[in-house]
Amino acid sequence: MSRPAMTPWRFVRDGYHDVRTVARGWRWGVGRRALVPRSAEPYVPARSTRVFPTRWARGPLARAVREVALGVGMNGLLRSQVSVRAHGLDVLDRVEGPVVFVANHSSHVDTPLILNTLPPRWRRRTAVAAAADYFFDTWWRAAGSALLFNTFPIERRGGSLSNTPGYLLRDGWSVVVYPEGTRSRDGWTQPFKLGAAFMASSAQVPVVPLALRGTFNAMPHEQGWPSPGRPPVSIRYGEPLLPREGEGPRELAKRIEAAMAALVDEDSASWFDARRRAATGGSAPTSGPDVARWRRVWATSRPPAQRGRRTVWR
Repeated sequence: MSRPAMTPWRFVRDGYHDVRTVARGWRWGVGRRALVPRSAEPYVPARSTRVFPTRWARGPLARAVREVALGVGMNGLLRSQVSVRAHGLDVLDRVEGPVVFVANHSSHVDTPLILNTLPPRWRRRTAVAAAADYFFDTWWRAAGSALLFNTFPIERRGGSLSNTPGYLLRDGWSVVVYPEGTRSRDGWTQPFKLGAAFMASSAQVPVVPLALRGTFNAMPHEQGWPSPGRPPVSIRYGEPLLPREGEGPRELAKRIEAAMAALVDEDSASWFDARRRAATGGSAPTSGPDVARWRRVWATSRPPAQRGRRTVWR
C-alpha cells in the first residue's frame, strides 16, 4: 500500500504536530519538577542580591532633569489623559517637612498624580518607595523610575526592612509609601502593612494621609494606558498625624487607616457628613463590601463626581 503524496498542507500539519510533541516532552526549567529530588540536591547558599543604588537620583543634575520631566512633560501628559482635582493642599502650609505621605494604591497613575499635585518645594524633596521585585528587576527600569520619580527599592516579600527611608527622613526628604504593598486588583484597599507607620514612629515625623479616587477607573491593574475620555480622578490631602508618646506602629497604622477612610468618605459625600460619621466611628472601611469581585470592581469603576464647572485643563 503506497503512502499518500506529501503535499504542502500535509508537510505543515505533520511539522506542527512534531513541534507540539517535542514541546510537551521538553523540560523547560521554569515551573518543571527537577529530576533529582530536593533531598538529594547539594546545599547551595542563597545568592545575595545587590541593592540598586539610587543616591545619584537625588543629586543636583538628576533633580534638575526630574523637575523638567515632571513639571513639564509628565504633568502635561497626565492632565491630557485624566481630569485632575486636588483637595486639601493647604494642610502642607501647616506642617514642616519631612513627612511620610501614605496613600492607597490601585493604579500606575497614582505616583504621577501625587508628584504632580505636590507644590514644587515639596516635590523637589520627595522620594517614592517602590517594589524592588518589580521596578528594580532590570537596570533600565530601575534607572528610569529612579530618575523620573525618585524611587528607591523596598522589599515587599518578607525581606529585611531597608534603611533607605530612615536615611532620607533624617536628611530632610519626605517619602511616599503605599502601605498595601501592591496595586489593588479591584480598586478597594487591601490590608495595610506596618512599614509606613514604623518609618514615621522611628523618625518621629508626621504622616500625611492621601486618598486617591478614580485612578482604578482611569487605569485598572491590567491596563497599560489610561482609558480614553479624560476620566476624572481626585486626590485629597488629610491633616497630618503626629506619632503620640508611647504609641507603637500598630496603633499608628490604625489611625492612618481611619484617617484615609474619612478622606474617602469626604471625597464621595461632603465634609460635614464625613466628619460626623468619623466622630461616631461610622466611616465606611476602604476595604469595601464583602461581595463578589465583579460587584466590587463595578462599584470602584464609577468615576468620582466633579463638583463645579469643568474646564479642559483643570
